[in-house]
Amino acid sequence: MNATTANMTTDTGMELFDTPADKPAQRLFVPGPTDVHPDVLAAQDAPMIGHRSEELESLFGKCTEQLQQLYHTEARVFTVAASGSGMQEAAIRNAVNRRVINFVNGAFSRRWHDVSVGCDKEAILVEVPWCTAIKPAQVEDALQTALAGGRVDAITVVHNETSTGVASPIEAIAASVRRVSPHTLILVDAVSSFSGTKLPFDAWGLDLLLTSSQKALAVPPGLAFAAVSDRLIDGAASLSGRGWYFDFLQLDKYRKRNTTPATPAISLLRALSVQLDRIFAEGIDARYARHAFCAQKTHTWATQHNFGLMAEAGYESPTVTTVENNLGLDIAALNRFLGEREMQISNGYGQYKGKAFRIGHMGEVWPSDLDQLFRAIEEFMAAER
Repeated sequence: MNATTANMTTDTGMELFDTPADKPAQRLFVPGPTDVHPDVLAAQDAPMIGHRSEELESLFGKCTEQLQQLYHTEARVFTVAASGSGMQEAAIRNAVNRRVINFVNGAFSRRWHDVSVGCDKEAILVEVPWCTAIKPAQVEDALQTALAGGRVDAITVVHNETSTGVASPIEAIAASVRRVSPHTLILVDAVSSFSGTKLPFDAWGLDLLLTSSQKALAVPPGLAFAAVSDRLIDGAASLSGRGWYFDFLQLDKYRKRNTTPATPAISLLRALSVQLDRIFAEGIDARYARHAFCAQKTHTWATQHNFGLMAEAGYESPTVTTVENNLGLDIAALNRFLGEREMQISNGYGQYKGKAFRIGHMGEVWPSDLDQLFRAIEEFMAAER
């Protein structure tokens, strides 16, 4: 671990992470997009290059190798110019012939169900109360019930529900699927958790793990990524309706040449490359530990100030905390107050607007940034008394 990101241990055994010397002031404490380091932003200013050039292929190949390390996989990783929702659609078009079970416990897992319906699949909706995790037993029960009506091609699960701050136990869920229905593909959305916590694609036996650039990766919006298993690719070859832009077989063909079928987002790839170098300079394990520390720090602050936590105990997100607004704060007024200090948090999502607020602690957020945010919120609360 390098000197700028070294951690030290206090008498209580808690780790304190030194803020990098070149870190700018943190502005965004939202669940994404996140602040982007100036060096990463500056990488986009380089002169344009041909998208069929050796320079582009070298850049693309370098990013792919580093992404494989972050995915903890030997499998292929696709990079496309799209949002995470685009990769959700790609997953359905390439993995599902007819039937898919969509496990829904928040807004973005619900979107994946809507995508499945939009792709004209037989989408079996399994709803779980918001603010609770998808459990292996629920997955087993739903699979066994659905299998009575025929083959289930895949299940979809969001690992980290950005709308609620709940993380579901993907490793245990995947084991349940393999036990009950070995042929069923396991599709996971990790848009707001990838690179903020360890998600070992190969070790957990996943078939697709998607993410996007603007959350914990701390790259500007516009890129989506997916690690994809061999068996998903093999099955996709027999499916019709894969489309063109998101056709995994075509993406795989071009990936082998370190390029993409359509024009890649060259400037964003340059930004990604710089940020991946920064991530590996920090150290992957150190990065995971920093995110875990920031999550615990946020939970501790909230409970010490008599707020509740919305997420089910034991399933709290490592990258975003949803705080119950049981003290009745005017969240819009709070954000105006924070805005005067060039900071921002998020209101509760959907049904929880005004009833909760969300604090993102991912990407470039360090403990010292949270200290500054918490002092500002406390100042607002004191003035409101």
